[in-house]
Amino acid sequence: MFELLKTDERTRARLGRLTLSRGVVETPVFMPVGTQASVKALDPRELVEMGTKILLGNTYHLSIRPGMDIIRAAGGLHRFMNWHSPILTDSGGFQVFSLAKIRKVKPHGVEFRSHLDGSALFLGPKEAMEIQKDLGSDVAMVFDECPPHGCPLGTVQGAVERTLRWALECREQPRAEGQQVFGIVQGGSHEGLRRSCAEKLVQMDFDGYAIGGVSVGEPESEMMKAVEMTEPFLPPEKPRYAMGLGTPAQLVELVARGVDMFDCVLPTRVARNGTAFTTLGTVSIKGGFNKRDFKPIEEGCECYACQHFSRAYLRHLLNVNEILGLRMLSVHNSHFYLKVMSDIRKSLAEGTFAQFRDDFVARYVPTRRVLEGRISSAQGSVKP
Repeated sequence: MFELLKTDERTRARLGRLTLSRGVVETPVFMPVGTQASVKALDPRELVEMGTKILLGNTYHLSIRPGMDIIRAAGGLHRFMNWHSPILTDSGGFQVFSLAKIRKVKPHGVEFRSHLDGSALFLGPKEAMEIQKDLGSDVAMVFDECPPHGCPLGTVQGAVERTLRWALECREQPRAEGQQVFGIVQGGSHEGLRRSCAEKLVQMDFDGYAIGGVSVGEPESEMMKAVEMTEPFLPPEKPRYAMGLGTPAQLVELVARGVDMFDCVLPTRVARNGTAFTTLGTVSIKGGFNKRDFKPIEEGCECYACQHFSRAYLRHLLNVNEILGLRMLSVHNSHFYLKVMSDIRKSLAEGTFAQFRDDFVARYVPTRRVLEGRISSAQGSVKP
């Protein structure tokens, strides 16, 4: 059940509450990514202490390792990883995009060759929903096809048609007790396709709706446009989820466009490269200018890393390849993302979100190097 508590007067931002079988999630919310039943470098205690209310897992990867026989024997994903709060599981649809070289799209699903040993794996609506049922996630995503940025119109049309057909089949599959199912809107950068896909998914009456096909190589301006094309056609009484996004400034801008839920690998990914997020943008802790800097990563930050260690010490750990260094940057970055979302919710409750947005985006300066990979370079924000 989703409750819309308040809307911002100057933007499309929303304050909400999503009630799931294992807990209540206040929105807008950021979901740390635990693709393989673990958020990289962090343990459940740390995640709880920094305020994590919901995690993300992945159907494709978990079905390969450790395999569903192990997870079923453990009593489901929550027990297996000792996480007692909600989990949302991706259906494996993103791997249709990211593993394009080792898969073939068929009318009834996708034939993969395992990225580990080349063995065959077939995922379709029935298989994806059965795996998510056995995982026991609180939110299961329908199986979809995510077309790459810049592909021909016919390719996008075919992906939308399959996404809709597969969504209807997913809708009919058995669920775990209390499990909610979200539909996924595709359509690339084509407004008509996105509107049509959204309207047909809404007719199927899912528990929530995701905006898919973003962060697939497009510029930030097109990413924002894809969300703007989709959001007006999603029911206000259901949660909206932008999949695989984004940088802190992008999250703020997407909240302003009416999005409620986010996930992204950036907090822990860039930590492993020695980069930290701050309210002023990113900073390379490995940089020589930190050699004698005995201040925390960010003054005023309440994360464990900033409360106990200096930039100089963290730089030393990173440069001598001590695991504690990347763990502490992962703690800081994950805490930072969750704090940004907490501050957004507070500003929405107080009616000051528009000012918060202006201040945050004005301060935050992204860097291209941090954004390599799934997230496109952000050279400023585009307001709706």
